[in-house]
Amino acid sequence: MRYDTGLRAYTSKRIEEIERADILVGIPCYNNEKTIEHVIQMVTHGLAKHYKDRRCVIFIADGGSTDDTREVAKEFQIKPWQEKVVSVYRGPGGKGSAFRSAFEAAKRLKVKACMVVDADLRSITSDWVKYLLEPILEKDYQYVSPVYTRYKYDGTITNNIVYNLTRALYGLRIRQPIGGDFAFAGELAAYYMEQDVWDTDVARYGIDIWMTTNAITSNFKICQSNLGVKVHDAKDPAESLGPMFRQVVHTLCVLMEQHETEWKAVRESRTVPLFGVQESVEPEPISIDLGRLVTEYKAGFRQLKALYRDIFSPVCFEELKRCAAKGKTKFVMPVKTWVMVLYETAATFHRWTHNRAQLVNLVTPLYLGRVASFINETRKMTSSQAEELVEEQAQVFEDHKDYLIQVWDEKDKERA
Repeated sequence: MRYDTGLRAYTSKRIEEIERADILVGIPCYNNEKTIEHVIQMVTHGLAKHYKDRRCVIFIADGGSTDDTREVAKEFQIKPWQEKVVSVYRGPGGKGSAFRSAFEAAKRLKVKACMVVDADLRSITSDWVKYLLEPILEKDYQYVSPVYTRYKYDGTITNNIVYNLTRALYGLRIRQPIGGDFAFAGELAAYYMEQDVWDTDVARYGIDIWMTTNAITSNFKICQSNLGVKVHDAKDPAESLGPMFRQVVHTLCVLMEQHETEWKAVRESRTVPLFGVQESVEPEPISIDLGRLVTEYKAGFRQLKALYRDIFSPVCFEELKRCAAKGKTKFVMPVKTWVMVLYETAATFHRWTHNRAQLVNLVTPLYLGRVASFINETRKMTSSQAEELVEEQAQVFEDHKDYLIQVWDEKDKERA
């Protein structure tokens, strides 16, 4: 079913009553009754502290929560001069549909700036409002991507995949392309809303990387803002990151096809201006099940070995085979092998017109192995030392970009 709007009639009427605003803060949520109050409290305080002279709307975009998220959001008292809209969005279930409804509200209210923050944040402070909105309102940036201080084993998909690929493909060192907390100029929010993607998987997942990639390829003015430590409902990669890996990699590969001309022309990367918090704090550790990661890799390799032999180059396959023989604490996958895995997967995805989701499923155990390797390589490091390793790894992705173009073009010929 296609939806020509992300707003229900009652939300649309409420937007009509408000008429105009300077700032809209969107909070996409789904079953976040334990954290939503804190997030709204920090947003209302931040808007009052830094932007009391502006017309502000707090827009809660709910995905049909079955707990008391909406009731908690409705009952919480914001500053009397601010507006609050609690809505259930229309469209496929997912964060993208929530964003679409916020973008639509922002466009209709003709806001100067729009920001979005996750509803499960425990570490958000009132100053996040300033850190995200100030570059838009006072420095003429159009897209603000977050930078966080995170524990070395938090954000494994960003550290091992998304940062590397975004930097190597599109030439900007945007550290958290799928961070979750962003700000946009009003015209960029309107641009996003008008794109014809809201009935696709972008509406369900993949919205963050889609927004970041489109901001880059459409030449909007981009910066980053350091928000300090991020504490949210962190997930053990061994437990729950398989689905997220599949969603993000699928979206990345689709975007690579859409923007092939742009990324093939990019040769090296450059830094992106950074604002926000200056000091660095060591974040709280999160526990991770290394044994399970290695077990999943080995079981996946055993089961899918014949397919891996078909998908990957002989050099890459032989190294993956060597990894499968390593013990838990000695398990290390060379960075170059991981680069080959991702680049060859992207090229194969490009060649296959069917079973693409199945291809990404097949690669999931290899990702879990790469995370295990990263844990072993950084076991004795602080989070800031591990960050240096992430930067070195990203450079390897850049250095081997010619290999990506080579395998991509070879698969292109096979496809023809």
